[in-house]
Amino acid sequence: MKVKSVLASLAVLTACFIAPSLARAQEGEPVVVDEVIAQVNDGIVTLSQLKREMHERIETMKEKGMTEQQAVAEVEKRKPELIAILINEQLLLQKGKELDMTQRVEDEVNKRMLQVAKENGINSMDKLCEAMKGSGISCEDTRATMRIEIMKQAVMEGEVDSKIFYGFTPDELRKYFDAHKDKFVKPETVELSEIFLGLAGKSETDVKARAADLVKQARGGANFCTLAAAYSERPAPPGEKPCKVGEFTVPELRPDIAGAIKGVAAGGVSEPLKSDEGYQILRVDTRTAGSNSPTFNENAARIAMTGEKSPKAREDYLQNLRNDAYVNVAANYKDAVLPLLKIVPPPAVTKRDQPDKKKGKILGIIPRP
Repeated sequence: MKVKSVLASLAVLTACFIAPSLARAQEGEPVVVDEVIAQVNDGIVTLSQLKREMHERIETMKEKGMTEQQAVAEVEKRKPELIAILINEQLLLQKGKELDMTQRVEDEVNKRMLQVAKENGINSMDKLCEAMKGSGISCEDTRATMRIEIMKQAVMEGEVDSKIFYGFTPDELRKYFDAHKDKFVKPETVELSEIFLGLAGKSETDVKARAADLVKQARGGANFCTLAAAYSERPAPPGEKPCKVGEFTVPELRPDIAGAIKGVAAGGVSEPLKSDEGYQILRVDTRTAGSNSPTFNENAARIAMTGEKSPKAREDYLQNLRNDAYVNVAANYKDAVLPLLKIVPPPAVTKRDQPDKKKGKILGIIPRP
């Protein structure tokens, strides 16, 4: 059902939604608590949401080397874009609820939280939340963020990616393979373990010396994972041993990592690899040779074709959601945000569609007085 069909009922609420929320100070002066900057169907985007999004972007840019002033200026320029992103987010969350994904998403949130608890030796969700609170992290805020991200991904995967993935015919898959055989050669793969020593708050000379000593111990026969459990400062991926990093194709490795393990045989240990964060020692657990002969694999072809078509299909899907939605942006943001949304207005009413006063109807529907 087109959401625009409920515009009449929503219009009554628009003035209230767009006005700032107010509270009264003791002196009787109004104080702005929050401001609704966009109404999206029956949902809203608030100023506090925008500020949180801006704060996260600023912190990310600072971590990448920007000064506070540079990061604030850059994010301020992107404010209309961030509002558009929050509007898209509202539409995806609403679609997920419409598709009855709420319980599925909640189950996934619980699963991931329990995995975090297990990795940290915690045996219940309540104890995990207590531990998070002790570290200054809000358990409920974390769950809310996870719900949003998982719901958005679930909608896109279910409504866009899966339909693309299963929509290709056998003939299309074979033609794609014939035209892109270079994508179907089997690359060399490696399984890697690591010991990571951070530089934060430490003398680089000391950290470098410790890394060299650990390499010496590992090459001398010491158990690499035992050393990692004792000294490594980076946790392993979920479900892996303390030392394990995972399996990778060599072409997908970062150039510096690929260079560090080049020529290192299975069971061998690399020289310490320096990065901005610290020193990394890598052990090549296994090496599996690749092949230059392309081999047709239907699933691999579907994955490759979906990867090519998905970005545009996802944007088209979001555009259709926006076109079908009721979106009302507050006046002081409208001019900057609406062009980014590219909402296509409904067809204009033509003379032929006007009420036939003699027959008293519009396309067979009797108009109300």
